[in-house]
This record gives sequence, structure tokens and C-alpha cells, in this order.
Amino acid sequence: MAAPPEVTNKNLTGKYIMNKSLSDDSDDILKLQGLSWFKRRAISMFTLTLSVEHYTDEAGEHIDVEQTLSGGIKGSNEDRILDWEERGDIDDVLKVKVEEVEDEFLKSGWTEDAAAEDGLVLAVDWSDTSKTGMEWKAEMTWGFEILNGERRHARHLKFTSSNKKDGPILKRFYYDYIGPL
Repeated sequence: MAAPPEVTNKNLTGKYIMNKSLSDDSDDILKLQGLSWFKRRAISMFTLTLSVEHYTDEAGEHIDVEQTLSGGIKGSNEDRILDWEERGDIDDVLKVKVEEVEDEFLKSGWTEDAAAEDGLVLAVDWSDTSKTGMEWKAEMTWGFEILNGERRHARHLKFTSSNKKDGPILKRFYYDYIGPL
């Protein structure tokens, strides 16, 4: 389902479901992050739903994401403050103008409102090499794209790993808006 025009990067609040038929497969990334074949296979069988609450308080702008897999299985929660401060295992997050994003893949394809006024959400996450033995970096931009004539929430991911020498992995993930929280 297309996202309504009032849902923007200024207010992402709502429920979204990953559209697997439009999204790129993430198995190669999960493998480079150290997930076993069994876990990767299980993940591929489920559908991901995001419940997003976007708000501002005295600490700044927040985007809290609750992930649920089909069958009501709780996934991880992402509680983010958009201030580029590193918070342990939480990635760095900031709202940026499209022209501030250096990588062409991460900054291309967005709707005009993202380019003109709403900006993009930019999240950067690094592996905890001491825990996993893996070394990787994930850079992701969030926004909206027009795909097949419909406005959809999208995320562009650039993934690099010390175990992959032939350049980054580039992926696009698309979400159907299914309604307010």
C-alpha cells in the first residue's frame, strides 16, 4: 500500500510491512554478519513489520522502531535519537539533506520532498568485532521513493565487510504503509 503524503521523513509514525517481492534479498549481508545458514533461512521465511513512532522531546528528535516477525514474534527494537551520538550497540543516526550524503547510491532515487525539504535519515552501524569476530559497516538512508507508480517507504543500504574484497553490497528495501499506530 502506498504511503499517504502526510507520512514523510518529518513524521514517519505508522506501521509498515516489508514488501519482499520489491525488496532485495539480504542473505549475503546476514552471512557476512556471521549468522548461520539456519538463522538466515528462518529469517527469510518470516515477514517483517515495523511499528514506527517518530517524535521530538527535550532530548531531541527520536525514531523508535519495534520490529515484529509474522506470527507475532518480537524482533529487536531500535530506539534512535537523531543527533549522531554513538550509543553502544545503537548505530549513529542523523537527519541530513540529500546533498550532504556522499555516496551516489545512498542519495539517489528519493522523492522530491526528500530532496527539497524533508531530508533523509542516515544511519551508520559498525560490527562489534570483539563479540562476533566479524568486521563490517552498514550505511543506510531512509526516505520515500515512487516505485511502480506508488509512494513507498524505502531504505538504501551500503554494506562493506573485511570478508568481501570486491566492493560494497548495495541493497534497496521497500515497505508497504499499512496504517497509523
